[in-house]
Amino acid sequence: MAKSSADDMELRRACEAAIEGTKQRIVMSIRVAKSRGVWGKSGKLGRQMAKPRVLAISTKAKATRTKAFLRVLKYSTGGVLEPAKLYKLKHLSKVEVITNDPSGCTFTLGFDNLRSQSVSPPQWTMRNVDDRNRLIFCILNICKDVLGRLPKVVGIDVVEMALWAKENTPAVTKERHQQDGPVTTRVAESDLKVSVEKELVSQAEEEDMEALLDTYVMGIGEAEAFSERLKRELLALEAANVHAILESEPLIDEVLQGLEVATNCVDDMDEWLGIFNVKLRHMREDIESIETRNNKLEMQSVNNKALIEELDKLLERLRVPSEYSACLTGGSFDEAHMLQNIEACEWLAAGLQGLQVPPLDSTFAKMRAVKEKRGELEIIKATFVRRASEFLRNYFASLVDFMISDKSYFSQRGQLKRPDHADLRYKCRTYARLLQHLKSLDKNCLGPLRKAYCCSLNLLLRREAREFANELRASTKTSRNPTVWLEASTASNQSAHAADTSSVSDAYAKMLTIFIPLLVDESSFFAHFMCFEVPALVPPGGIANGNRSGNYNDSANDDDDDLGIMDIDENDNKAGKNSADLAALNEALQDLLDGIQEDFYAVVDWAYKIDPLRCISMHGITERYLSGQKADAAGFVRLLLGDLESRISMQFSRFVDEACHQIERNERNVRQMGVLSYIPRFATLATRMEQYIQGQSRDLVDQAYTKFVSIMFVTLEKIAQTDLKYSDIFLLENYAAFQNSLYDLANVVPTLAKFYHQASEAYEQACTRHISMIIYYQFERLFQFARRIEDLMYTITPEEIPFQLGLSKMDLRKMLKSSLSGVDKSISAMYKKLQKNLTSEELLPSLWDKCKKEFLDKYESFVQLVTKIYPNETIPSATEMRDLLASM
Repeated sequence: MAKSSADDMELRRACEAAIEGTKQRIVMSIRVAKSRGVWGKSGKLGRQMAKPRVLAISTKAKATRTKAFLRVLKYSTGGVLEPAKLYKLKHLSKVEVITNDPSGCTFTLGFDNLRSQSVSPPQWTMRNVDDRNRLIFCILNICKDVLGRLPKVVGIDVVEMALWAKENTPAVTKERHQQDGPVTTRVAESDLKVSVEKELVSQAEEEDMEALLDTYVMGIGEAEAFSERLKRELLALEAANVHAILESEPLIDEVLQGLEVATNCVDDMDEWLGIFNVKLRHMREDIESIETRNNKLEMQSVNNKALIEELDKLLERLRVPSEYSACLTGGSFDEAHMLQNIEACEWLAAGLQGLQVPPLDSTFAKMRAVKEKRGELEIIKATFVRRASEFLRNYFASLVDFMISDKSYFSQRGQLKRPDHADLRYKCRTYARLLQHLKSLDKNCLGPLRKAYCCSLNLLLRREAREFANELRASTKTSRNPTVWLEASTASNQSAHAADTSSVSDAYAKMLTIFIPLLVDESSFFAHFMCFEVPALVPPGGIANGNRSGNYNDSANDDDDDLGIMDIDENDNKAGKNSADLAALNEALQDLLDGIQEDFYAVVDWAYKIDPLRCISMHGITERYLSGQKADAAGFVRLLLGDLESRISMQFSRFVDEACHQIERNERNVRQMGVLSYIPRFATLATRMEQYIQGQSRDLVDQAYTKFVSIMFVTLEKIAQTDLKYSDIFLLENYAAFQNSLYDLANVVPTLAKFYHQASEAYEQACTRHISMIIYYQFERLFQFARRIEDLMYTITPEEIPFQLGLSKMDLRKMLKSSLSGVDKSISAMYKKLQKNLTSEELLPSLWDKCKKEFLDKYESFVQLVTKIYPNETIPSATEMRDLLASM
């Protein structure tokens, strides 16, 4: 017989290499053929083709148990084994030998965890029955030893398996579990005493059967005699059993009597238990009734106690202290009694809040006593709010009337007085907490109070601004500068020696320095004092765009206290602003500060009359203050500064328009020669304007420059068109004068630099036109001859030109003789003509150099043209002409 593949060590090593790294050990490996078809159906032979596979049984030892696996390995294209499938033996439920296979070598393995039970399991075919029995026997042994159970075996003869197990005793591997883990030993099959029979019966049953069989000494061919003997013994046993039953009848009667007595005792006991159960049920019902009554009484006691406590609290809420009631309904609002008024307000607010539904239970809120007490508190609140509002309106008016009646509060002749509202704010701050409580009690009462405060304080602020502005104008001594800068009839030295008017802009700056911080502080104080929910306008200790240093004959202390007020309600820390409050604040500030702008306008108009150019510095000063006003509570102050800036811009635009009209009046003169008067005067004006620029006023000045220069250039061109004969001379002289007068300023002012380059281009164009006119006037025949040649070169070849009418060589010689015979005289005449009409002698050298260069360029082009068309003719070269010009 051929050697079984189960003993092939090479196959086992190949299997171990295939599962290397899984920590599993190969117990047995054997070659099989895998198929899925049904025997006897050749039509499906394609699907039934057997595939070579290797079945390997492996185990994996762990600390407490051992796992067993059935691995299916297949051959790769290189003949190397690789894992194909893995089954766990704990899921093995059935081992079935296929009966359709006559050889008995084909079987299937059924697993209970397969996903699809509708697909037939693979069939495994061995080489012979020995290999089949060896594999199945190994699987059964491992299942019993490792898993403690056996799968169902179908289609295998038990006797055949038992005989095969006794005849084949190869060494098999058995795993034994010890305390230290599984230990593998190799023993003989005969020592194990394991067979299929042992799998089917227990050890005790097997010993009884062997003992029974040992009592009969019979040959193996006496089966019929053995059967007859067993039948006889069975009949004997049945007869003996019937006889024993008949003999035991007295005993049975005795047992039945005992059972009857026990039944009677049980019935009596059941009756007693029923009686006891009824009595116990009645007692239980009585106890439950007593407990229920006790619980109700205890709950009633607790509720009564809680009700008394709540009623005591409610009565405490409903009680109005007599001292608070008297203070709220008829108390005094003097400074000495303000603490009592504040305490009474706090109690009233707390009392009203305590009778509202959120803190108060809704059941209590419906009680008549609570409703009556709430109505009483509302009456007290209305009375107090009316009395406090009336007092504050009168108080604000009396404070302002007192300050207005005292002239020492305002500026007087020879003395500028800075407004000082420290005492006013100190007195108002006394009633700040009262206003907070009035707001919490009735928000609607603040509207009339704010209106009264604004009306009273507006009178004071307007009086202070008017007196200060009047004294400021009276104390500023300066001479008035002319407003006519660019008029043709104005003397040229009138604007050059303008008086110093810096005191005008200083006076305007002083006005802003004093009043803008004051107005910002008043806005901030008003916002906090009148309980507007807006962010702080001036940080603590800060001054809004005001320089408090310096003495303007002010008797007040410069180190004034903080004009803002602290938050009256410490719990009221609201960082966000309320848009509705912000709108109401701006509307109130309009009432508070309205009318004060007229005094600022008067200062601006006064400064404009003295020196219109001071609008530039005033615009920069205003822009600096405007950029510093960022807080929303200073909305009116920003509007005031914006209006001032617009007023200054309007006045300056008025000055610019008048100057432009002065420029335009130049074109009405009969004939203008030389440099126009407004050219140098504009340079003087621009120099003065640059001295006045401060901060953001650069845009204002640049716009004025643009308008000035545009009108100047347009007027210049219009005047030049009145006499075309001298227009180029007129333009080049004026553009040159513009460049010379603005050279220094153009290097530092980008806007003027742009116009400087524009004038430079216009100057070059005028020079080119004038020089070309002079050259053509003296050498007209020469360059006209050249122009005719150039025109013909577009239509005919150069060789044909000498044969054209008027362009023959003879014509060329005649033209050269007439044009170049006295060339030195012609050049001298050209110089004299250039000098004749030029009023600016300093321009003559540069113009003569341009004229010589232009003449040489044209003559050199003429020489090249003649050389190309008349190669054999001799004419003076360009070098000779250049030397002639240099010698003159």
